[in-house]
This record gives sequence, C-alpha cells and structure tokens, in this order.
Amino acid sequence: MTDIRRPSAPRLAPEERRRQLLDVAKVEFAERGFHATAMDELALAAGVTKPVFYQHFASKRALFVAVLEDVGGRLLTVLTGATAGATTGRARVEEGFSAYFKFVESDRAAFRLLFGASARNDAEFADVVDQVLDDAAAAVSTLIEIHGSHEHRMVLAHALVGIAEGVSRHALTDPDGTLDSDQLASWIAELAWFGLRGVRSED
Repeated sequence: MTDIRRPSAPRLAPEERRRQLLDVAKVEFAERGFHATAMDELALAAGVTKPVFYQHFASKRALFVAVLEDVGGRLLTVLTGATAGATTGRARVEEGFSAYFKFVESDRAAFRLLFGASARNDAEFADVVDQVLDDAAAAVSTLIEIHGSHEHRMVLAHALVGIAEGVSRHALTDPDGTLDSDQLASWIAELAWFGLRGVRSED
C-alpha cells in the first residue's frame, strides 16, 4: 500500500516559523471567525502539526490575540512610516489616509480580523482591538496642528480613525464601492483637512 502523507513544511528558524503561523492564522480566522476555526484546520493550512502551533502559542485564544496584536503593530508601522517624510500638514493627512487604505487593499484579511465580529463580541479580543485603535489615534494626534489640548487632539484623532474604518468597510462590502486607495485618500483627506482647518482654538 502506498503511504500518502501530507508534505511537511520546510524547516524554518523559530521567528520565521512564528511569522508563517501568524500569517496563516490571520487568513483562516478572517475567513471563518475565531470559534469556527479549529487548530487542526490551522495546522493543515500551515503544513505543520498542531504541536508546532503550541510550541509558539499556548492556546487558540493566545494565537488569536497574537494575530490581532501583530496586525495592529503592522498597521501602526505603516501609518507612522508614511507620514514621517511629509513636510506639510496637508501632505501628512493625505499620506496617512493613503497608507491606511493601501494597507486595507493589500491585506483585506487583516481588516476583517480587526473589525469583524470575532474581535468585537469577545471582551478580551475587543480590549486588544481598542488598544490598537488607541495607539493609532495617539500616532495620528501628533500630526494634528491645532491650538488645543491633548484630549482635544485625541478626540479628533479617533474621529479620523473612525472615518478611515467606515470608508474601508464601505469599500469592502459595497459592490459598487471603490477600493482605489489613492482615490479614497484624496477624497477623505480633503474632508479631513478642511475640517481640521475649521477647528477653533480652545483659548
């Protein structure tokens, strides 16, 4: 009898393996949700055995949290990197939105994971997502040029992050919507820029 076995995954360094497992889990969780995704399915998709997953993550919940944190960290890196070289306030706004929409366009699974039901309907996961949004808003707040308090800037920053999320959700779910990241960035940056120009000083 022929022994048919699943091809084993190539040997990787621990950090490379962890990266691979996070990437696979992100896609599987985004497609099925947390509860409907079994560790057996994750192992099959990654081409490894379940013990390999458990070498890197203590449980399926720990894996889901790690995926959320990884996605959030990459999004923050994209935003800060895109705005670092901008020389004007208007350019920072447009570059920030452009980077966000490009991130969503290139990694739809990451967006669905962060803002999907699995992350929002579980208190532990929701806390992780809220921290991601707080970190993003904190980064955005440093780019807002108004004469206002830190709290004022944070409220405005959360509003901008919310706009980006809402527009991305529309673009991903509306069959008539556009996910042209440059076009979306141009439209929304104009709205945000002139909106911020109208913010009055608290003095």
